[in-house]
Amino acid sequence: MADFDLVIVGTGSANSIPGPEFDDWSIAIVERGVFGGTCLNVGCIPSKMFVYAADVADTIATAAGYGISASFDGADWPSIRDRVFGRIDPIAGGGRGYRIGSECPNIAVFEGDARFVSDRRLAVRMHDGTTESVSGRHVVLGAGARPYIPPYRGLGTVPFHTSDTVMRLDSLPESMIVLGGGYIACELGYVFSALGTEVTVVNRGERLLRAEDDEVSAAFTTAAQRHFDLRLGATVTSVRGAADFMYAADGSPSAHGNTYTVEFSRDGRAETVHADVLLVATGRVPNGDQLALDLGGVDDRDGRVLTDEFFRTSAPGVWAFGDLSSEIQLKHLANAQVRALRHNLLVAEGQADGPMRSVDERLVPHAVFSHPQVASVGLTERDARAAGLPISVANKPFGHTAYGWAMEDTASFAKLIAHAETRELLGAHIIGPQASTLIQQLIQGMSFGQTVDQMAHEQFYIHPALTEVIENALLEL
Repeated sequence: MADFDLVIVGTGSANSIPGPEFDDWSIAIVERGVFGGTCLNVGCIPSKMFVYAADVADTIATAAGYGISASFDGADWPSIRDRVFGRIDPIAGGGRGYRIGSECPNIAVFEGDARFVSDRRLAVRMHDGTTESVSGRHVVLGAGARPYIPPYRGLGTVPFHTSDTVMRLDSLPESMIVLGGGYIACELGYVFSALGTEVTVVNRGERLLRAEDDEVSAAFTTAAQRHFDLRLGATVTSVRGAADFMYAADGSPSAHGNTYTVEFSRDGRAETVHADVLLVATGRVPNGDQLALDLGGVDDRDGRVLTDEFFRTSAPGVWAFGDLSSEIQLKHLANAQVRALRHNLLVAEGQADGPMRSVDERLVPHAVFSHPQVASVGLTERDARAAGLPISVANKPFGHTAYGWAMEDTASFAKLIAHAETRELLGAHIIGPQASTLIQQLIQGMSFGQTVDQMAHEQFYIHPALTEVIENALLEL
């Protein structure tokens, strides 16, 4: 048994807690996988590196629209993959090496699965099969989330992929079935489609990205038809692997010879699709159910750890943040939370002046790096109307600006929702090239309390830059 001042579970954003202020603390870090968490290893960073390659391929494939003769003749998938993980894997390994090395003499690393056994004490099932017991005066839970696996009949019997595994495929598949219609399905599905895979998306809802503003979701769904064979409004009834369908009842070979079959119903009719690879991208769930939280006195709701605004759980001395406790699973939010939590730990020990800090989650933006790109902050129109707010709505196409003409863009737009009386910007939703960049000035204006009139009139907009789309939308309000 080992006792510490601080036990940290997870090495995503939580790995940034130990710093000079904690040099006199004894610290245990528990990690069951690779250092760096979801974002570095299986999420934001590798997926966007793949998306960039996909964007290059798509640009080549559509070059004729600008009078340029070019052709996309295929992708060297191993080279694309190795470019990504040849950069990421050394970073993850370096993070581990730093924490176990001589530069961190006050830190002990435990590589294995942690579960509570009592108040602020955890048992760590080490990778070598032994079990270590660690306790802390403080325990920080940053154990993140994992892919959600729906209870479809037969899914548990086939070796499907998730976002954790699909980016490390050995070769580019000829065909792929994607289950899901959220941001993971749309980003990774686009990657494979742009690089040459025939992608079929099977989604329960009638639209993709249904959490977005309704107009954005509808526009994205229409645009996605260029990349995907869309099977929307589908209820999956079964999933089968090669052993189940490669041969007909009379023993003759199956006509298609693919590896996976997904059966589903739409509008009362049964449908079947086949592909070489199956990607399950139906969302992510917090890992709280794997931590024996009840034995530590930590309250949760369906595996999501419950905290107050200062990241304290129901158990004294136990803190939680990030995907494990927040309904918004985003790296930039987790980073903001851990900075506040780090300060709060020091306040709790009298090593920093109070008060404790919280994070305002009202204006947390997000982006979907698919094609087209989507970015959003604040309220959607449906949410604003449901709240009974008096609103003004502006919707400006990219194609109404000079740069939009240059891009021959006829589908992208920026949609803004403002309070009709206070002139406060309540929400911003952009679909089109560089949406994640264009939205930043609106996030800043909202964060600093500017009205839409101030945003529109009290600064210059470079002509003929794409930012004129934002200017025009603000002026329309």
